Amino acid sequence: MFALTLLLALPVFGQLRPGYVDPKPVLAAAERAIGADKVRCVTVSGTAYAGVVGQQRESAWNVDWPRIDALENFSRTMNWEAGTMLERFERAPGKNPASWKYGQGWRGGTPLQQQRKQTFAVNGRFGWHVDGEGPPVAAPPEDAERWQLDLWLNPHGFLKAAKLPGANPKAVWRWELGEMGRDGHTTAPEKMTVVSITMFGKYRVDATINPRNLLQRIHTWVPDPVLGDMNYEHEFADETYVDAGNGIRFPTVWHHHDGWDDNFGALNVSAGHNGFGGKLDKVQANVCPDAVAVPEAVRRADHAVKVETTRLAEGVYLLGGGSHNSVAVEFEKYIAVVEAPLDEARSLAVIEEVVKLIPNKPIRYVVNTHQHFDHAGGLRTYMHIGATIITQWKNFEFFNRDFLNYAPRTLAPDMVSLWPPTELSEGYQYETVRENYVLADEKRSMHISFVQPLQHVEGMLMVYLPKERMVIEADLFDPPGTGKATAENKALFDHVRRLGVKVDTIVPVHGRPVAWNSFATMFSR
Repeated sequence: MFALTLLLALPVFGQLRPGYVDPKPVLAAAERAIGADKVRCVTVSGTAYAGVVGQQRESAWNVDWPRIDALENFSRTMNWEAGTMLERFERAPGKNPASWKYGQGWRGGTPLQQQRKQTFAVNGRFGWHVDGEGPPVAAPPEDAERWQLDLWLNPHGFLKAAKLPGANPKAVWRWELGEMGRDGHTTAPEKMTVVSITMFGKYRVDATINPRNLLQRIHTWVPDPVLGDMNYEHEFADETYVDAGNGIRFPTVWHHHDGWDDNFGALNVSAGHNGFGGKLDKVQANVCPDAVAVPEAVRRADHAVKVETTRLAEGVYLLGGGSHNSVAVEFEKYIAVVEAPLDEARSLAVIEEVVKLIPNKPIRYVVNTHQHFDHAGGLRTYMHIGATIITQWKNFEFFNRDFLNYAPRTLAPDMVSLWPPTELSEGYQYETVRENYVLADEKRSMHISFVQPLQHVEGMLMVYLPKERMVIEADLFDPPGTGKATAENKALFDHVRRLGVKVDTIVPVHGRPVAWNSFATMFSR
């Protein structure tokens, strides 16, 4: 009797656990509802918007990512059979890096967009962009992989991906009330099915399918140097699906989030909002263009991190070789590094170079000029080696809660997540600056000050070395400049004048050092 009771308690082979449902009929019903089995390729076109992830002004915010300009005459062709996606649009030049499409991927210090017409393409593991009719420029591997993922993060792409080897679909059910704000005051929940698949062997992608067999939300996580495993999702409302012929229905209003849509900061300081969206109401199915061939220059592109060192003065070194610089300053018993940009790979390479230049001294401090993601992405790496972060106090809550923490990073594990330092929970890895801060010993001093007012960002710090008469700054002046003073240029000029210090050289985070006098001529006309 005991043996029989034990046998009955064991799950029957293939039986679903409580809370789970069989994904096959759910996926089949969705496929029939939108004609996914009849589609080889789709082109959608209309007008879209682009949000800049990580370039917000406030360090604590609950608004959308900044929008630089509309994407006019936008078109996206998705060819799932070929594994290619081609996007074209027009946007005002001179306002953003040519390499930036929308959402993630903004990198200051890279060539600015020069032409209105922009083209972005992905084929397999290769991605590239074209500014006007210029040459193709290879995208970094992490961007290319995210673009390839985007090919499948739509209703028809998801249903096709669910049939690929290794997808391993699983499904659960739940009741949902809808999204506060978008769906209004809702009181009647709907029973939804959520189907989860695996893509590229690493991304868990799930689709929320409603009782009408329509995919209304497709969600995953993508790696980000600042936010770690970052929420990444598309939403599609029922009423936006249109008939594209032959039983094919496709959504025409796209809404995308980079980061959690946390309007009230309930879980995060960074309430990441809309990174892309628009009304793409022209839908053309199964008119597949010629293959999107990978240019040879893109195949041969070298994405290795390069660090080029320039000695600026005794014990002061510029670490360049990329879109962003760092500056190492030697003190009697330690080293201070100004700026930890981009990501861990860049910061590890810079740290190794600093250790060679100035052996047997710890990197005791790293100065963060501001909290834009491309300027803060390497701070976790310096935390890993034991450096204290000096940042403006407005950045503290965001850094402490959302960024420099113990949260696991599963998609792109970094040093801190793999070997978490005890000091991270002790609270003494920060020094915050309100107005002024000084590092000094008998031979050298470094003056750190808060720059205001700025429209570009809040929480901006500038570094001044009085002995060398050098200013180290980020985004306030990027040589060679335009020849016409910007608001940021004026903020730098006014700040130095208020401090009453003598400056010979500006050392920018973007670009090469320049003489102060050549910069100041813009204000003597």
